Amino acid sequence: MKKTLLASAAIALASTAAFAADGIPVGHLADLTGATASVSKPYSQGVADALKYLNAQGGTGGKAIAFETVDYAYEVPRAMAHYKKLLDQKVVAIQGWGTGDTEALVSFVAKDQIPYFSASYSGHLTDPNGKTSAKAAPYNFFYGPSYSDGCRALVEWAADDWKKKGGHGKAKFVHMGDNHPYPNAPKDACGAYAKEKGLEILNPIQYSLKPGDFKAQCLSLKESGANYAYLANTSGSTISLLKSCETVGVKTQYMGNIWGMDEASLKASGEAANGMVWVVAAATWADDNAGMKLVREIAKISDPSGAEARPVHYMRGVCSAFYMKEAMDIAATLPGGVTGPNIKKAMYQKKAWVPAGLDGVCLPSGWKEDDHRGTTQVMVYQAAVKGADISMKKVFTADIPRRTEWLGW
Repeated sequence: MKKTLLASAAIALASTAAFAADGIPVGHLADLTGATASVSKPYSQGVADALKYLNAQGGTGGKAIAFETVDYAYEVPRAMAHYKKLLDQKVVAIQGWGTGDTEALVSFVAKDQIPYFSASYSGHLTDPNGKTSAKAAPYNFFYGPSYSDGCRALVEWAADDWKKKGGHGKAKFVHMGDNHPYPNAPKDACGAYAKEKGLEILNPIQYSLKPGDFKAQCLSLKESGANYAYLANTSGSTISLLKSCETVGVKTQYMGNIWGMDEASLKASGEAANGMVWVVAAATWADDNAGMKLVREIAKISDPSGAEARPVHYMRGVCSAFYMKEAMDIAATLPGGVTGPNIKKAMYQKKAWVPAGLDGVCLPSGWKEDDHRGTTQVMVYQAAVKGADISMKKVFTADIPRRTEWLGW
């Protein structure tokens, strides 16, 4: 069996190489060594494995999706410099990563007509026409709920949780994260919704995206009396925060964004993560459905044994790659073929769209010419950690209102 799997992986890679010269160029930016590497690595591996798997199945229109994963270390200038190289390569689309670089490139990809499928879910990227936001983002797409809608769902859960606990008065809510475009993206939008839901908004507490000793921030959190803390950073620094807060006896209920927790981080955090809730937007490795059977085949591209459990971010990477590929398939049937403008047009062709074979993995999504919020459905998971016994389960699902004034926010 092992030999067979190794052979299958080799065939997949060989197939990619065989027609790469005649392939359709696509960019792929990832953070493999920077501040968000802990979550970028599995996500970008999901993208890369999916594209290699799709190439082994014939690519799009009989041509390979020719790509190279480039590490820009979460540095905006490096991303900008590489973007110029991608223009020289005449890419028709890009699989991107972070909020700082994605938002910095919004006007460029619009001018150059290159669909940009980011792993940034900033609400600022959802207004294609600049109707309600400061900057139009007509060529930006992402799979999953925006950071703002994710935080709004956590606020709904908190309001519900406060009632169930018999809380008196207003629950106190605090935003915690680095002073950076990514953690800041949902701050104002989520704070406004929390206030609308009857929560008291406290002054935000800043902690670095890089792991460190956060006891000072934890003492500030403790003194604030916050009942619910939204953690806006990625899991690497979240682990440090949870452990630091455990040492000073903080009892706040933690709520994490979509990059704020995963299976490996639960193990690393230990009981400090017990009870934490966070946003999840795809199936987990433990799920058993037809779509996950396909994901496990895809995962053999980078792990022929099939034994390596993949974190929640990996599945979203697979979804992003498959949405792009199916849009390229549609574009191939349009006059002019697989071009950036045609891929953009293709993204509007389906409603409640799940890529072929990924039922139960990707949330049904749909993008419109005047609204790039692919989905406003948010799943909230909660961790249970006691010693070596670690689990996570879905405890809440929110369908966030698709308010016009929230477009681009």
